[in-house]
Amino acid sequence: MNLTIPGWDRLRTQERISPMARKKTAAEETVGQRLLRLRKGRGFSQAELGQIVGVSQRMMTYYEREAGHPPAHLLPKLAEALGVTADVLLGLRPVQQTHAPRNTRLWRKLREVEKLPPGDRQAVLKILDGLLARQKLARGAQ
Repeated sequence: MNLTIPGWDRLRTQERISPMARKKTAAEETVGQRLLRLRKGRGFSQAELGQIVGVSQRMMTYYEREAGHPPAHLLPKLAEALGVTADVLLGLRPVQQTHAPRNTRLWRKLREVEKLPPGDRQAVLKILDGLLARQKLARGAQ
């Protein structure tokens, strides 16, 4: 019995030996890989994004690495949390390039501040305004 794979003979030797050596294009990116890229680009940890959509950090790891795709009922929640459409998350439309925050710890803290009661948020803003004004004066004095 002769088993042949169509087109196998046309593949370069290196591709047959090491298919992982070839770099993936955007079209070959899995939903899980795209989810990972978007999550990091938005400055979320797996635990934070999982909490938003109602799954554990372990499940987020599974969706990003093992399964390659989350279940359909999570797609709208994930898309909303990441600020994209489900089409973008599924790879039907290109991802608009965003830059990851330089200081993810600061972004996480600011997201926590957003959850505070209005009075506490105002107090945090006043403290920030004071620090920024002091820094601006120090720069002006130099």
